Amino acid sequence: MKNFALMGASGYIAPRHMKAIKETNNNLVAALDKFDSVGIIDSFFPNADFFTEFERFDRHISKLKYEQNTKLEYVSICTPNYLHDAHIRFALRQGADAICEKPLVLNPWNIDALAQIENETGNKIYNILQLRVHPSIIALKEKIDKGPKDKIYDIDLTYLTSRGHWYYTSWKGDVSKSGGIATNIGVHFFDMLSWIFGDLKQNTVHINTHDRSAGYLEFEKARVRWFLSINYDVLPDEIKAKGQTTYRSITIEGEELEFSGGFTDLHTVSYQEIIAGKGYGLEAPRQAIEIVHEIRHADPIGAKGDFHPFVKKPLAKHPFEK
Repeated sequence: MKNFALMGASGYIAPRHMKAIKETNNNLVAALDKFDSVGIIDSFFPNADFFTEFERFDRHISKLKYEQNTKLEYVSICTPNYLHDAHIRFALRQGADAICEKPLVLNPWNIDALAQIENETGNKIYNILQLRVHPSIIALKEKIDKGPKDKIYDIDLTYLTSRGHWYYTSWKGDVSKSGGIATNIGVHFFDMLSWIFGDLKQNTVHINTHDRSAGYLEFEKARVRWFLSINYDVLPDEIKAKGQTTYRSITIEGEELEFSGGFTDLHTVSYQEIIAGKGYGLEAPRQAIEIVHEIRHADPIGAKGDFHPFVKKPLAKHPFEK
């Protein structure tokens, strides 16, 4: 049984980490979040110590190590994107491996700096890349790997996940903290595409606003038109008619990739791989981090070239704009 600490216990994704720790027969000894709406912990680890201040959490971890001879093997990081880098450093300084949600970091050079700390401490950094362990995505990778070596696939990626006004008040609406739409809701798709279709050759951005981002990516084996948005108005009418607020579609050569199910246990599978020493390490997400960093700093060209059809949908004002 390994000992875990968890940072970001009140966040949306934290329960999946708690579930994964529980289902891999390990123990959560301490958790941190500045917000105290964390009753979900009772469902998994009611005896875990909880802190709302980092300094007290830090002191507690040290006391476990030096006064109670309790070794902390892993720190799971579910905090806002801009804090990942610092919290990974904390984990390694405590002599633990880090398991971090995506995006691992916001900038490519952060990976290089973390590699130095890995070398100094001997501890490892793992990234949760759950699409890489999804059965449908694994099957797709195997199909592409076995397919014609010179074939370039045409892909349309559409991900629309409605968010209310709260989004813009939270850290997610601050590009300096979240990395923007492409980073916050798209990085795992870009990682999946990188994993399957190879090195990136071209990255063109058509739109990048507060509520949507779209562009064209060319990989060794794929041409990808992509569109991401958190605006309910861009949802297809048939999706709205069903009362749904999310739409996810990946078409490859005009054929829909079905991967809507099977998401609930992917964190547990990821944890099993990490504990077995086979998890995705520091270098795995590099290309995806480079892609979203370039998107964030690119000058959008508008509806020119090979663009996703949704690019022509009317732009929207920021909800806080008069």
